[in-house]
Amino acid sequence: MKAVVMAGGEGTRLRPMTSSMPKPLLPVANRPIMEHVLRLLKRHGLTETVVTVQFLASLVKNYFGDGEELGMELTYANEEKPLGTAGSVKNAEEALKDDAFLVISGDALTDFDLTELINFHKEKGALVTVCLTRVPNPLEFGITIVDEEGKVERFLEKPTWGQVFSDTVNTGIYVMEPEVFDYVEADVPVDWSGDVFPQLMKDGKPIYGYVAEGYWEDVGTHESYVKAQADVLEGKVDVDIDGFEISPGVWVAEGAEVHPDAELRGPLYIGDYAKVEAGAEIREHTVVGSNVVVKSGAFLHKAVVHDNVYVGQHSNLRGCVVGKNTDIMRAARIEDGAVIGDECLIGEESIVQGNVRVYPFKTIEAGAFVNTSVIWESRGQAHLFGARGVTGILNVEITPELAVRLAGAYATTLKKGSTVTTARDHSRGARALKRAVISALQASAIDVRDLENVPLPVARQQTARGSAGGIMIRTSPGVPDSVDIMFFDGQGADLSQGSQRKLDRVFARQEYRRAFPGEIGDLYFPASVFDSYTGSLLRNVDTAGIAESGLKVVVDASNGSAGLVLPSLLGKLGVDSLTINPGLDESRPTETGEMRRNGLVRLGEIVASSGAAFGVRFDPVGERLSLVDEKGRIIEDDRALLVMLDLVAAERRSGRVALPVTTTRIAEQVAAYHGTQVEWTTTSPDDLTRVGGEEGTIFGGDGKGGFIVPEFSSVYDGTAAFVRLIGLVARTQLTLSQIDARIPRAHVLKRDLATPWAVKGLVMRRVVEAAGDRFVDTTDGVRVVETDGRWVMVLPDPAEAVTHLWAEGPDDASAQALLDEWSAVVDSAGR
Repeated sequence: MKAVVMAGGEGTRLRPMTSSMPKPLLPVANRPIMEHVLRLLKRHGLTETVVTVQFLASLVKNYFGDGEELGMELTYANEEKPLGTAGSVKNAEEALKDDAFLVISGDALTDFDLTELINFHKEKGALVTVCLTRVPNPLEFGITIVDEEGKVERFLEKPTWGQVFSDTVNTGIYVMEPEVFDYVEADVPVDWSGDVFPQLMKDGKPIYGYVAEGYWEDVGTHESYVKAQADVLEGKVDVDIDGFEISPGVWVAEGAEVHPDAELRGPLYIGDYAKVEAGAEIREHTVVGSNVVVKSGAFLHKAVVHDNVYVGQHSNLRGCVVGKNTDIMRAARIEDGAVIGDECLIGEESIVQGNVRVYPFKTIEAGAFVNTSVIWESRGQAHLFGARGVTGILNVEITPELAVRLAGAYATTLKKGSTVTTARDHSRGARALKRAVISALQASAIDVRDLENVPLPVARQQTARGSAGGIMIRTSPGVPDSVDIMFFDGQGADLSQGSQRKLDRVFARQEYRRAFPGEIGDLYFPASVFDSYTGSLLRNVDTAGIAESGLKVVVDASNGSAGLVLPSLLGKLGVDSLTINPGLDESRPTETGEMRRNGLVRLGEIVASSGAAFGVRFDPVGERLSLVDEKGRIIEDDRALLVMLDLVAAERRSGRVALPVTTTRIAEQVAAYHGTQVEWTTTSPDDLTRVGGEEGTIFGGDGKGGFIVPEFSSVYDGTAAFVRLIGLVARTQLTLSQIDARIPRAHVLKRDLATPWAVKGLVMRRVVEAAGDRFVDTTDGVRVVETDGRWVMVLPDPAEAVTHLWAEGPDDASAQALLDEWSAVVDSAGR
């Protein structure tokens, strides 16, 4: 006997889940509903099956193919238009006309004994046998009355409560003889229970009803979909679960990685190659699909999560459904009954209220509160660039596919035949992404100079030597699972705002240039990169007095790429040095704030015990520098900026220094004391770089360990800053602690406030209005200066739904009061 599986319905009540996926492919316990149906058919010997398809038919065909993987023979009958339950089977008449056949829905979950149903049909000599079951609420189904012999006496489709005369309903499973096709007109919509069965009864044909025992759930609503998952996990339905039951009710599929410190409370299911981190909590009736990542601190309860979903740290999912390829970022909440479609982005700390529907391909901005369904509009910003280039979680937000498209867009902004320099840090992720970038550049008629693993300043310097631009890929500072794709201009500096917008437009329009076969770019690897860098550095930065000073320094390379430059550099400087952590550690391409702090404490201990003049610690890519004085005390980054400023200004006695407007105004006092002046820039690194490269600039820094040494380069360079510092200390004959002690203490406080994108403009207008007659500086954001010299600065973040505030006063209490006052202004505008 053959079977017919009806898989053509749209499943409109299940949208947005069925907006981009046919209902039969919706997973239950990580297997499509239709796969459960096909396995049931096979279990009862019905291996030859015709599948009727219409809505998103190609997806069904592509998934199941010819059925070989299931040990079945599948053929397909395609409807050009909806033909109803009977019309769709009529469409497959050619394959069914020789013998009795069984009809079953591809989107209802059941474990009925189909063999008993078929035997009943044969015993009764029926033309049609309708499989029936008893349900507590028959309103959504067709009610059927049968006599003592099982013969059908009456049908009623979807009754009201006033019409209910039975709890025995039609399951949509039938056994039929081919003669039934005589009652179905071809190529017009026809239904079994509404059209065909009443006519058969009128003609006195033998229609029987078989009341089946077992499980049956018509997965037609979100509630029934979630219930079906729970029923499978509870063992209420006899289906195959793909995986191992590692403890009662806890199913884990092959290749899944569950940390021992994750909390699992079954029944639940974790799909193949999923990863659940320590500290995550997954509770009963949760289904986690294939390749899902659940980060530490995440909480899932009665949640159904489809394949390839990223669940960020401390996110909270309760009673919801999340479609495939969706990213749920840190601390997001999705409440009971909510449904998120495929390929959505749910931003950090956003809240999706219960029963909200978010349709596929939508973005919910960070911090948003969503209490109505998102159907048409795509919320949130689409600007690519943040503070460090294009940043995101590796293989979640930043994938090889995205890297290829970004590189193709960047190449399109350059002339054919141009050269681009590429580089990376020592992480595996950066290595893999760089290969994708190189391929895309070459395919866009760009020659590539690949530096491989080098410090970031070396990549910038080499880019400036004849390249039209550069791309550096590194692990995001302090975020081990995130990467930055950094784009440079021809001078090795970060792209200007205008160039970023140009790249943004090309990327958004997907207007990528493609090379003809003869135009494919070359790839080559320049030699002696480090020798070239150190030679240029020592020629341009004043090293007078270092060799004679007898200084001893301790250098911490942080197991990063800065250690690649140090051996030849320290030897040529002629300084007595102790280098620690020089080797590359692939497992530590970046460091958290705690790791950095611990490293500085250890550096301080070594400096104090060895009698060194000072200690320096590089970040893993050699871009930034942290200082420890001769007593082993950490000089905080904002103080280190003032110390370096004091040393440079005292020696040069003229010129200007470039500092972002968020820097303490004590910097003005220090500069003025030595006859130099401050030029305030925006907080954007490219603006600081621009001023750093202008004639007359003697120094620049950002107060976060980034220093500009203009005589060598206009960009942040930890190694150049180190060489300059040694020279300054050697010539001044003062210790770092003495210099630090003569600089007044600063009292600058910072606060970040969540601000929805839609009100950022309103917030800034309110700030200007609240400033009244006070002096307002709009170099970057809005800086309001009080008459007593205190100031506050309000700056909307360009990449996140956040507003930053800085305040400075004569003491911490005064700065705190100012910060509180203006935080209230921002909060009131953001409500």
